[in-house]
Amino acid sequence: MFKLGLLINPIAGIGGRIGLKGSDGKAMQEKALAGGAQKLAQVKTKICFQQFAADFEKIKIYTVSGEMGEQLCKELELYFEIVHDSKSPSSAIDTKQAITKLQHKGLDLLLFVGGDGTARNVFEVSNQRQTVLGIPAGVKIHSAVYAVSPEAAGLLVNQLINGKMLSLTSANVVDLDEHAFRQGVVKTRHYGHLPVPTSLEYVQAVKQGNLEVEELVLDDIAAEVIEAMQDDIYYVIGSGSTCGVIMQQLDLPNTLLGSDIVFQNEIFQSDAVEHDFLELLNSGKKLKFVLTVIGGQGHILGRGNPQISPEVVIKTGWDNFHIIASKSKLKGLNRKSLLVDTGDFELDHQLFGVKSVTTGYHDQVLMTVDLT
Repeated sequence: MFKLGLLINPIAGIGGRIGLKGSDGKAMQEKALAGGAQKLAQVKTKICFQQFAADFEKIKIYTVSGEMGEQLCKELELYFEIVHDSKSPSSAIDTKQAITKLQHKGLDLLLFVGGDGTARNVFEVSNQRQTVLGIPAGVKIHSAVYAVSPEAAGLLVNQLINGKMLSLTSANVVDLDEHAFRQGVVKTRHYGHLPVPTSLEYVQAVKQGNLEVEELVLDDIAAEVIEAMQDDIYYVIGSGSTCGVIMQQLDLPNTLLGSDIVFQNEIFQSDAVEHDFLELLNSGKKLKFVLTVIGGQGHILGRGNPQISPEVVIKTGWDNFHIIASKSKLKGLNRKSLLVDTGDFELDHQLFGVKSVTTGYHDQVLMTVDLT
């Protein structure tokens, strides 16, 4: 029987859709919940488990009480054993204590659900021998210990359960300084490595930063976007330096790590969040989103822009999402497709297919969109 460890950080990612850019610390978690944030970690874990549902009888789950694992195991009627009783609300201490106990169970694989903060907690008590895999659910996900999506994590588990030979790699654990992140400064610290099973298309690369860009190419991309702007449409200019060039050419202030709404070539809303988009959409306004690709990973939705919720995507319409990236960035991806991970399994699959990407002035390429 396959012995699978499961630990869920139930508050992972709750600050994303309301623009908090992280959920580390009790105060930030309380602020997120008070602002109407929803817990998504359970949902994303369920998406992962759906990929090997046919093999549930082959596995035994070792997990934590309550929202940290027990609740989902009962819902899915899994064969499970609780190794640690967590407090409510759960904390980093619960994570560390649970991981320590789980490692003594001789697990074939330890699944943990969260973001970079959770990965850091796992690393801090790791025995360095336990094979682990992260299910992405946090706001900040730069560590290479995470699969590219919850579905991809499930497909990897499926392969392991059924005896497929996979590589074992030493994957980086990194985390951002959230305070600096909210000020628009990316300060990343490398904590170490954890052993992770890999099939290259299913496990993400560490996000690449500080890359040299083709300045003229980005200017051409920005010129293409600006030329196509219409006076009756609200344009949401996404996060990242590629999108930032558009704001520079419009001579407008730019939120590097957030999304800005532009109307008639002027700032309408800086650092906009989910409710700002929905307010416009519900009042009958037309929105178009301009997003770029996360370098080295390929995500266009779900990473770096969690404020763009499934409801926003549905009400806006996928045709009104414009993707921009230089060809060098696309060639530098560790895969041939772009990735979506909105947190809504059915919506993600509806977005699959071919998407045009603007790579210069009147220059586009076609890329496949999926989540694995």
